[in-house]
Amino acid sequence: MGFGPIAPEQDEPVFHADWEKRALGLTLCAGALGYWTLDESRHARESLPPATYLGASYYEIWMRALEALLLRHGEVTQDELATGTLQQAGKRIDRKLGAERVPAVLSSGAPVTRDRSAEPLFAVGDMVRTIRDSKAGHTRLPDYARDKIGVIEAHHGAHVFPDSNAHGAGEQPHHLYTVLFEGDALFGAGSGGTSVSIEAWEPYLVRA
Repeated sequence: MGFGPIAPEQDEPVFHADWEKRALGLTLCAGALGYWTLDESRHARESLPPATYLGASYYEIWMRALEALLLRHGEVTQDELATGTLQQAGKRIDRKLGAERVPAVLSSGAPVTRDRSAEPLFAVGDMVRTIRDSKAGHTRLPDYARDKIGVIEAHHGAHVFPDSNAHGAGEQPHHLYTVLFEGDALFGAGSGGTSVSIEAWEPYLVRA
């Protein structure tokens, strides 16, 4: 896309600056307010204008998305962000994530496996094609893997469906699979014998 080759940083530190530590801390504490799901927070990051997203560092993207989420849910105002000055009390001051709770919160995560009575449509070894289009909004189906043929590599049971959960439409669990694609199918001939696996929810797939 014109941004040059990927150049991994050797011996990369966990944080490049102290403000990145604070960005992680703020994101955890704001998430404890309980307004949004993981999928809504991902959508907030991915909805940033392309020039902003592509020109920002990892934690800068987190902070810009956090601003949008806090504005959306009424915990801050535009004036407060512009001035850096508190002008109103927080709405959920009882929802605090104390420092003593952080290790447990980080280690436990937020499991998204769910029960679903419907039997899975596909089994390991089945050949499937990904859908070409999806509804507007959040999705975990990459553009490069749309309308491509792959093989079911694993079935992971039912998981929260990001496409609905990101927009307040409920968890709507669906079966989740790992799908293996040959590099040539994704990127054309000459991909060097590579392969790519993605996690794909059942609504993303049809039988090939």
